[in-house]
Amino acid sequence: MEKITSFTIDHIKLQPGVYVSRKDHAGSEVITTFDLRMTSPNEEPVMNTAEVHTIEHLGATFLRNHPLYGNKTIYFGPMGCRTGFYLLLAGDYTSRDIVPLMVEMYEFIRDYKGEVPGASPKDCGNYLDMNLGMANWLAKRYLDQVLYHITDDRLNYPE
Repeated sequence: MEKITSFTIDHIKLQPGVYVSRKDHAGSEVITTFDLRMTSPNEEPVMNTAEVHTIEHLGATFLRNHPLYGNKTIYFGPMGCRTGFYLLLAGDYTSRDIVPLMVEMYEFIRDYKGEVPGASPKDCGNYLDMNLGMANWLAKRYLDQVLYHITDDRLNYPE
């Protein structure tokens, strides 16, 4: 069986960043999948499920309500390895194209206070598994260490 694209990336060299993971076609439309890598794979502890779950709820809510990207957002959710998230957008984008959107989204997550959207038994299958404080902290860390001063090596997968 052939390896899928995400398993061909050298995770030993991979650092936190914003990467185009793949581009697919649905009819004439391009779907761009982004790898929003928040932690260094196999070097740092992975994010716990509670903060990943919280970032997922906040990020999806932000993106689906965004005035420019709301109708282009196909999916936002965690990687199984818990080192980051995937974002799928309708359109042909580069990593640099979405950096302002990611800054906006992670500032929203960093600054969010109050009830997490969808964190109720009626709205979510695991509503108690949330950690807003850690989600705020991880968003701040990603902004400070990656997004605010992102360089080309954090926008393109390592060779």
